[in-house]
Amino acid sequence: MGPGNHSTMTEFILAGLTDKPELQLPLCLFFLGTYMVTVVGNLGMITLIGLSSCLHTPMYHFLSSLSFIGLCQSTVITPKMLVNFMTEKNTFSKPECMTQLYFLLICIISECQMLAVMAYDHYVDICNPLLYNVTMSYQVCSWLVVEVYMIGLIGATAHTVLFFSAFNILAPTLTILGSYVSIIAGILGIHSTEGCSKAFSTCSSHILAVTILYGSAAFMYLQSSNVSSMDQGKVSSVFYTIIALILNPQTIA
Repeated sequence: MGPGNHSTMTEFILAGLTDKPELQLPLCLFFLGTYMVTVVGNLGMITLIGLSSCLHTPMYHFLSSLSFIGLCQSTVITPKMLVNFMTEKNTFSKPECMTQLYFLLICIISECQMLAVMAYDHYVDICNPLLYNVTMSYQVCSWLVVEVYMIGLIGATAHTVLFFSAFNILAPTLTILGSYVSIIAGILGIHSTEGCSKAFSTCSSHILAVTILYGSAAFMYLQSSNVSSMDQGKVSSVFYTIIALILNPQTIA
């Protein structure tokens, strides 16, 4: 019995953000500028935190790692996008696609985990201030950062090979929610207005960063698959994979 008809997929054709040629160059210049700002901003943040001894605290240690993740994520996505803007045939081989997906997932999962670690840091700072220096010692912070990258690596491998994503999203989400439930309970127990204001100001920037990441991702994935929503999804995906990388470190700082 002869073999049946079959075909092997070797490359993808990228639809791109727009089908209007006159917009290709302006979009290329816009995203080039965005990438440069992201690189300079994140490298500047990492350098500043590394050189300033007064910033050698757990919060800024985590912020430096978040900046590094943002720098890597932007580098995974943007250069290929810029090349596609300048070429007529936007093709992407399967190995290239899987490689980019793998490293992008490492960055996204690590970012989610890092935001969860930062939420826990805020919880300890507000709810257990007397034990903060012991609980969030240099050794503990270093191990937390290492674990974030390990979870990102393991999670990306599992997601790419087995499409296993529930743990990658659910675990940091529950950690963030649990931390802020405890933080809110702790804040309600603070009787001074100044203390409440300081606690809220400590958390507000982190909450904004979490909202940017999870809000844009939810807007992208939790909608119908019609043509209009696909166009909106493109905008949302660009926002949380590129634009948000400019906002996150500066917002939290």
